[in-house]
Parts: sequence; structure tokens; C-alpha cells
Amino acid sequence: MNQRTLLITLSGPDRPGVTSRLFALLAGFPVTVADVEQVVIRGKLTLGVLVAYAGERPTGTGGTLGALWTAVERIAEDLGMEVELSTSSAPKEHRKRGRLHVTVLGAPLLPAAVAGISGRIAAAGANIDRIERLAHYPVTCIELAVSGADPDAMRAELAAEAVVQQVDVAVQRSGLHRRAKRLVVMDVDSTLIQAEVIELLAAHAGCLGEVEKVTAAAMRGELDFTASLRERVALLAGLPEEIFERVRAEVVLTPGARTMVRTLKRLDYRFAIVSGGFTQITDALVAELGIDYSAANTLEVVDGKLTGRVTGEIVDRPGKARALLRFAAEAGIPVSQTVAIGDGANDLDMIAAAGLGVAFNAKPVVRQAADTAVNTPYLDSILYLLGISRAEVEAADAEDGLVGDLQENLSRPSL
Repeated sequence: MNQRTLLITLSGPDRPGVTSRLFALLAGFPVTVADVEQVVIRGKLTLGVLVAYAGERPTGTGGTLGALWTAVERIAEDLGMEVELSTSSAPKEHRKRGRLHVTVLGAPLLPAAVAGISGRIAAAGANIDRIERLAHYPVTCIELAVSGADPDAMRAELAAEAVVQQVDVAVQRSGLHRRAKRLVVMDVDSTLIQAEVIELLAAHAGCLGEVEKVTAAAMRGELDFTASLRERVALLAGLPEEIFERVRAEVVLTPGARTMVRTLKRLDYRFAIVSGGFTQITDALVAELGIDYSAANTLEVVDGKLTGRVTGEIVDRPGKARALLRFAAEAGIPVSQTVAIGDGANDLDMIAAAGLGVAFNAKPVVRQAADTAVNTPYLDSILYLLGISRAEVEAADAEDGLVGDLQENLSRPSL
């Protein structure tokens, strides 16, 4: 006996009870639920229900297809909603390959950007199965569920379109991994915080201009990091140990940093920082934010003054990648479930090693190498790449009596 389907689409003002009334009606007919999708935008509900039945019409307790059709129209009229109904033979369902999540961030997000992204997806022969808004401020973020696409080819296509449209686009495989516990490993200077700590120290030593030039060249990948670090640290010789307290007071977290860390900690993520900076500053961040793991360099202090040297193994570009692998092993999390976030050439190895590499307001060499780039000034925008919406973040904060980062940063600019 042929299997047929009836697609019922209700649209109109959202109100309690619409879904329950429709399904209570369907319960009186010999049909099965094949698919359901519901969305509410600005108070308008669209509810689609696909039911399947055997033969040309569903006979039995609830009567004929015509009776079902009439009953659904009557409910729609009673609710002041519009209804569309269409029948067809039920095709064999083939699971589409290449299921992806495509996340688009814009500030603002313009129609041309959505047109460009969706056009590239269509040109690749892929299909957009669902679109969901994850945030509307301080950036707008939408997530597209896409099927029938090769992830590498799609990532390249959409990266090119993102440049044209001046938006950020991330392409990730769908699957259970997005719901699994993960480890996030983040650079500190100009990522978790808004400055380079060595430049804050250099300002007190009177050598800021010289240090800035070396730092910029190192972050672009033009200089060996270890050699450049030793060169810059040597200029700090003679500073009193008390300078660390003054610099800690000058450190300002990147907007969204607290929101990002506490949200991920609620979800049982592990959080780590790796820094070419100094433990004298990063240790305070660990305590302030409840960070699980950290690695950084240590400035040598003798008789209360900086010697201009670092002690122990230097955390450089390969050192950051080793730290990521070490933290993942300690947390019992596969490397494929790690996320690395950074902005400079010193972060390239850990970004390459991680399951998801994110360039945050990064240098061009890092943006080109990372899986995705985020160019908004808000660190918690990265939550959207993990499928976490702004509404979910705010609901969790409200339960804990917390305010958003924008308010926090106004009232508490430093550590």
C-alpha cells in the first residue's frame, strides 16, 4: 500500500495552545507524525507538521482525508491563522551527506551578506535546511544548517564571500561533538585582555616605543619569538618588583571575556590560557576567572628587581601547542574536541593542532591559517560558533543574578 503525506502549515500570531490543539486534532485520525518544525519571529508563529498515512485517504476513527482537511481549516479559522495543506507520495528518505553548521556574524548583518552567503551555498549544490538566529546584539549572528556540501570546499567558498561582505563566517561539521565537553585554550595578550603586558611594563621602564616595534614584528611572524622576547625583556632590567601590582591594575579584559568563561564553565567545558607573557600577571587572571589550566613565562626577580631575564622553559609558538596537548591529556578530552583562540603568529601552532582554530581580531597570517576568524571586539561572540545563543547566555546569567559584560566593564574595568 502506498504511503502518502500531508503537509500542514499554520502561520499567524503566536499564542499558547496552538501546537497542542493541532496535535489533539491529529490524534483522532490514523496518521503518524513524519516531521515537525516550528519557529516564532517577532510574535508570528509558523508551524509545519508533516503527517503520513497509508493509501489514498486516512480512513478509520477520524474519517476521510477530506474530514481531516476540513477540521484543520476550522482550527486555523478559530485561531485567526492562515493554513496551507498539500499532499504527495512519501519519498524514500535519503540521509543527506555533508551536514554542516554555517555561522554568520555581522555588525550589522546586511541583506547583501545573507544573499551572498546563501548564493554561494546554492552554487555549490548544497541546501539550507534551517536558519536560526543566535544573537541580535552586540552583533547579529545567524546559524544555517546546510546539507549536501563538502566542508573544505564550502569553507573556502564562504571565506571568500565573507571578505567581500565584511562579515565573519565559520563552517563546522554537524554532529554530537558540538554537545560534547570541550577544552578551550586561549592566548592572553590582545585576546583575553586588551593589551600586550610587556608593553605595559615597558611604559614604566621608558622603552615603550622600542618594545612596540619588536612586538609588532614578532606577532606578524617576522621575528623569532624567543629571540624577540629576550630582547624585549632585557629592556625591563631594574624595574622594581612592585611594578607587577601596578600593571595588574592596568589590565583590562576584552569585552565578553567574563561572559564567555563563565558560560563555558557552566557547560562543564575546561578553560585554559597560554601566554608568551608572564605568570606574574596571568596568575591573577587564573584566580579571577576560575581558569583550569595555564602556561606562561616567568620574569626573573632578584633582590626585589627584574633582572631582564626569564626563568625556565620559554612558552613560544611550539610551546603553546605542547601546552594545548598537555592540557587536553590532563582533562581527558580528545584533541579533536579542543578550541584554540589567538591573534598572532605565536598562536599558529596551537591553532593548527586544535579541533577548531579561531583567529580573534588577528593578524592576516593567522586569519588565513585558522578555521575561522572573528573580527568583532566581543570575545563572547565565539560562543555562537559553539551553538550557544545570546538568549541562553542571558537566561543563565539571570538565574545567577549576573549582569552582562558591557555593564561589568563600565563598573569594573580592570582585574
